[in-house]
Amino acid sequence: MNFLRGVLFVVTLLGMPAIASFGQDFGSNGNIRSAASVPDFSGIWGRNFFFFESPPSGPGPVVSKRRGPDGIMNIFAGVVGDYTNPTLKPQAAEVVKNSGEMELAGAVYPNAHNQCWPEPTPFNLSVQLGVQIVQKKDEILLLYLHDQQVRHVRMNVPHSVSPKSTWQGESVAHYEGDTLVIDTIGQKVGPFSMFDMYGAPFSGALRVIERYRLIDGTQARDLQRKHESDYFPAGASSPFTNEYGRGDIDPDVTKQGLQVEITVDDPVMFNMAWRGLVTYRHVLGEWPEAVCVENIREVGWVRRPPQAEKPDF
Repeated sequence: MNFLRGVLFVVTLLGMPAIASFGQDFGSNGNIRSAASVPDFSGIWGRNFFFFESPPSGPGPVVSKRRGPDGIMNIFAGVVGDYTNPTLKPQAAEVVKNSGEMELAGAVYPNAHNQCWPEPTPFNLSVQLGVQIVQKKDEILLLYLHDQQVRHVRMNVPHSVSPKSTWQGESVAHYEGDTLVIDTIGQKVGPFSMFDMYGAPFSGALRVIERYRLIDGTQARDLQRKHESDYFPAGASSPFTNEYGRGDIDPDVTKQGLQVEITVDDPVMFNMAWRGLVTYRHVLGEWPEAVCVENIREVGWVRRPPQAEKPDF
């Protein structure tokens, strides 16, 4: 399974509690909102598989080009993206094509996840199986399971006039009714500047809008099952969750789920803006630590840190 080579996960329970801190919140119009009107997204959330879910209509994300006779996407012999997706401009399509050819040849296509680099947005949403959300008055913290990646999102402030490019960019947010809207620009372009595990690249013109909202628990369960059925036969489920130390998804459908709608706009790499979805549900257990170690030579779920072939002295 080429796309998961290069990562060693060491899981240690930290017992870090979820935190929610609500004070007065200023809406986008400057008026003070009551704490009761702020939706509660705090806690540990998990999803059952990688990649984006497609939107109900309109342009969507790149998906696997490899499919079985039953139409199920096959990513287990390499992550090969459909470079004919009409959203892709020619230079982006060529990168996705080359990435797939590398995977089919049995090589490892490097990305931020398997090389232990800071993960850009929305790449992080496509590959991370767990996120802990910490809501504060002036900031939202998004803590991602793999390698304890942390995003800082400032609340109710405009973007900088000329934000300095960084690996995670500049994220600002506000509430629109029951929805948290995060707007990210200024993500640095480098070796692993890609939207997803298929390798689709982005430019300095990238803008990503994330819209977080709570949804019915039964709907969240059904959406996760639908996403899983795109990759696994009926009755089968993703084998990856326990390996990532995420813990079990809470089966209680009386608890609300969390849906994130991502809108990606990059006029340099894409012909049009496109949307993708990620559906989360609550996770049972404590927040673990999953540590990344670069190692692209071994295949399997547990990999060892690289070691010298002979002692240094």
